Amino acid sequence: QLQASGGGLVQAGGSLRLSCAASGRTANSYNMGWFRQAPGKEREFVAAITWSGSGKYYADSVKGRFTISRDYAKNTAYLQMNSLKSEDTAVYYCAAARTAMVTRTSTRYDYWGQGTLVTVSS
Repeated sequence: QLQASGGGLVQAGGSLRLSCAASGRTANSYNMGWFRQAPGKEREFVAAITWSGSGKYYADSVKGRFTISRDYAKNTAYLQMNSLKSEDTAVYYCAAARTAMVTRTSTRYDYWGQGTLVTVSS
């Protein structure tokens, strides 16, 4: 199971850190991803991190502003979001994939968190 948290209301230019707590003995062996879905739009890839933590991947729209990380002791993945823009407003979902390679494709993820709302006011 995945439990996402950390969303909220923030002004443009501000920061938020999202957390995704995973349960289960094998949680640390999964590749982890963050996706988001804005009102009226399809779910889109935001960032992903390999099970080892050695590989990190970002959508072009967030590159340089967002940072994905994971804490193995806490079985938790994070998404640090800086310099937030109004277009970052969305429900953010964390997901876990058992794939050998990290993927940007949502359908390749096996487990999903419930989503946390991020609202950026301009």
